[in-house]
Amino acid sequence: MRIKIINPNTTQSFTDALQKLADTVARPDTEILAVSPASGPASIESFYDEALSVPGVLEEIAKGDSEEHIDAYVLACFGDPGLYAARELTDKPVLGIAEAAFHMAVMSGACFSVVTTAPRVRFMTEHLVSRYGFGEQCKNIRTTPMRVLDLATSPDAAIAKVIAECERAKTEDHAEAIVLGCAGMSQYREYIEQQIGIPVIDGTVAAVKLCEAMVDMKLGTSKVLTFSWPRPDMAPQGRQLNIA
Repeated sequence: MRIKIINPNTTQSFTDALQKLADTVARPDTEILAVSPASGPASIESFYDEALSVPGVLEEIAKGDSEEHIDAYVLACFGDPGLYAARELTDKPVLGIAEAAFHMAVMSGACFSVVTTAPRVRFMTEHLVSRYGFGEQCKNIRTTPMRVLDLATSPDAAIAKVIAECERAKTEDHAEAIVLGCAGMSQYREYIEQQIGIPVIDGTVAAVKLCEAMVDMKLGTSKVLTFSWPRPDMAPQGRQLNIA
């Protein structure tokens, strides 16, 4: 099978790290294609950034169905930008890393805390927790005094801040698992888990493994109502939609 990981920002180092990570966890018969859109924000840290990223995400979904023979998609930004719109464009599985991580977290422990980046994204994360129905299991959303790009430019200092918040979540929130609230943290998941001693869930890995399971089970995106196809003339940049 072929799984396309779409990094909605344009920072290539993040995309390369996602490719490397996914290659290590995917099955031997799974091919991973990690991409960034041709245009969009360098990082996503606000609703404005998120809105700017969505057209590029939708273009990559349309291209995956029409040209690349993709079996499933992962949106590798913790805001899950354009997730529901992307599901309208394809009948293949499309998973956001936040949604995937929350599901994995509640199967790893009775409750979890999210450790994410700058304080500005707190409300965005609260919205996701509420939208996906995990309000009772999510004990806290902990932000860190850093920007997303710090994970690329100063990773050691950034991850030290993440680990410190994870420790506080463990002792103060009584969290039984940690969800990493940024795809830029993905490659450090195993190290963070070793340092804090409780399950740490990275949404990229969770989404890749769930995509494999869904493809094996022949589960796609339901087209009966909510995620039915958009009008053909509304395909990104005039692309013809592959509507059965």
